[in-house]
Amino acid sequence: MAGGDVVAERDVVDVVCLGESLVAFRPSTAGPLAGVPSFTRGIGGAESNTACALAAWGHRVRWIGRVGADGFGTHLLRTIASHGVDTSLAQRDPDRPTGVYFRTAGERAPTDGRDGVPTPYAEVAYYRAGSAASAMAPDVIAREAAWSGRVLHLSGITAALSAGCLALLRRLTEHAPGRPLVSFDVNYRAQLWRNAPKGPDVLAELARRCDLVLVGEDEAEAAWGLRGADAVRDALPEPAVLVVKRGAEGAVAYTGGEAVAVRAPAVDVVAPVGAGDAFAAGFLSATLRGLPPAARLRHGHLAAAAALTVAGDLGAPPTRAYADALAGLDAGAWGRLRLGPGWTEPAHGGEHGEHTA
Repeated sequence: MAGGDVVAERDVVDVVCLGESLVAFRPSTAGPLAGVPSFTRGIGGAESNTACALAAWGHRVRWIGRVGADGFGTHLLRTIASHGVDTSLAQRDPDRPTGVYFRTAGERAPTDGRDGVPTPYAEVAYYRAGSAASAMAPDVIAREAAWSGRVLHLSGITAALSAGCLALLRRLTEHAPGRPLVSFDVNYRAQLWRNAPKGPDVLAELARRCDLVLVGEDEAEAAWGLRGADAVRDALPEPAVLVVKRGAEGAVAYTGGEAVAVRAPAVDVVAPVGAGDAFAAGFLSATLRGLPPAARLRHGHLAAAAALTVAGDLGAPPTRAYADALAGLDAGAWGRLRLGPGWTEPAHGGEHGEHTA
């Protein structure tokens, strides 16, 4: 992976994550949004979530985006920076607001159809139209800044925000001298594309321009009508690495002519939001370290489990040493892993057996 030669070596970080970050409001009590009287403030956003998780595992990470010149924008920048992420190239917009959203957490659906077991769900209401981030464009965000890492991580959410944002992603995924390895999380959100029926085609176009692509099996079916991981690979042969996430079934990594599948450990889910962003961080972290595909997938699953077992969007991952120990378990021990709330904390991190079924 070559870093961009358009910036001084001292400015090159491991990963640049570019996209919209929002202020997230989570209910202080259980129940649907219509009945919640108060909320706890946090942050959300696919790319900033990934950036914070990567920084927690010791990588040099830069987040680039735009926030309003308002208190919410200040809160976002302070919080992202507090996780060890460089926000020096983030921009403040004096005319547009910072995006916000409200969501439930820890709620229960009646059943998921599998043995009558209830599963968590999240109700989400976004207020991001006309946000500062939606004003990102090629003439607003310098390509040299976005290419100032060994890896540039993007997501399909940014492409849906505005025509300028889409033009920026097309610019950043061009093959030109100095381009870093480009990672792309498809992150298909039908609601964001409801006024753009060609959204799925746009996401496929962007994915084909990137080096490492992550997509959920459910996303691929919803966006492109593709069923099964192999069908996704057949449709997207261009990326050097393609990861198809299959929920509780695990994930498959396609690298060249090889396909490696790793099942996810059992997880006692608190809230499902942010797991995909964390998975991307775990996979990218292991990629930066040159680990083999199976280990990359295991680190992705462990990072996702850290997000799934907390109420907020950001779950502190286990230490790198503890993650390495779990990722290095033999197949039988890995298959017996069961991870619940608090599993990443130091008090839990010493013995693998505390997390096995």
